[in-house]
Amino acid sequence: MGTRSIKEVAQLARVSVGTVSNVLNRPEIVSPATRERVFEAIRELGFVRNEVARHLRVGRSRTVGLVVLDVSNPFFADVAQGAEAVADEHDTMMMLCNSAADPDRERRHLDQLEQQRVLGVLITPVDAASPRLAQLTARGTPVVLVDSAATGMQCSVAVDDRLGGQVAAAHLIERGHRRIAFVGGPLSIKQVADRHAGASAAVSAAVSAAVSASAGEGAELVDFETTALGVAAGRAAGERLAALPGAERPTAAFCANDLLALGFLQAMSLRGLKVPDDVAIVGYDDIDFAAAAAVPLSSVRQPRELLGRTAIELLLEEVSSPDEHRHRQVIFQPDLVVRESSKAIRRDA
Repeated sequence: MGTRSIKEVAQLARVSVGTVSNVLNRPEIVSPATRERVFEAIRELGFVRNEVARHLRVGRSRTVGLVVLDVSNPFFADVAQGAEAVADEHDTMMMLCNSAADPDRERRHLDQLEQQRVLGVLITPVDAASPRLAQLTARGTPVVLVDSAATGMQCSVAVDDRLGGQVAAAHLIERGHRRIAFVGGPLSIKQVADRHAGASAAVSAAVSAAVSASAGEGAELVDFETTALGVAAGRAAGERLAALPGAERPTAAFCANDLLALGFLQAMSLRGLKVPDDVAIVGYDDIDFAAAAAVPLSSVRQPRELLGRTAIELLLEEVSSPDEHRHRQVIFQPDLVVRESSKAIRRDA
């Protein structure tokens, strides 16, 4: 049996094609008895509405694209869950795309989403200043940056990553650590760079305080840059740190996300180093796995689902009232959650 048409539904229900269209799109203007006849015909024929054709007629679909840096990272899964909850409330579907932090792959996803005439795009971009994002906006597709600050041409929702890095490093310094590893990269990713800058600021403040008090050298940040932000990269960084002579080895590590921290923790265990006695660890994002780790991980918490919810609310607001809409940059504050991986105070500092 071939695809049934709206004309066949109208014939079986003994109504006009226009009435069937009204039942599908504006049912409140059709009498209950007529609506029921049309629905009965739809069920009998197995009619399925051609959404693609409908979207071409009205100019836009009811689909929103969400483009993330790493679909395997639970952080982005939680962001997507928050966004999808709001999308469902507005009869909108969300399409998840994974750029894998690859600019070319990101561009291909954006091309496909624009061709599908999506309602708008939520994106954690590889580069927030990408001309492709500005082009999308200029051609009428609203864009909201997620977990990344915008320059004003689009709305954005983000967390103050510089503050998050500063809080994480300050916590380790307060616990008596003076040689702290920063594990993360590439630094071309703005979130990683901001977290590194925040940690550097905390270390610089500790150095200045130590100089003022004539109390020694303060603290030092040692970079262990990674090429990715996953568990394997964290494990490799941990192996590099563990291989250092004891006098040169940092006694604490601030990891740019929790996946890195989990891999780093695994390397410490494999090398026989105790956490936090030999090396304390702080991660970032506070995904569910952080609290469930073999040694529960301290982590800088981001409001993951709230990021997704707020982003799509801003997008739908722009879609519904484009003339009155004013772009907003929403910045959330991070919170440090202290667990066993960094709770102990180092006594030999």
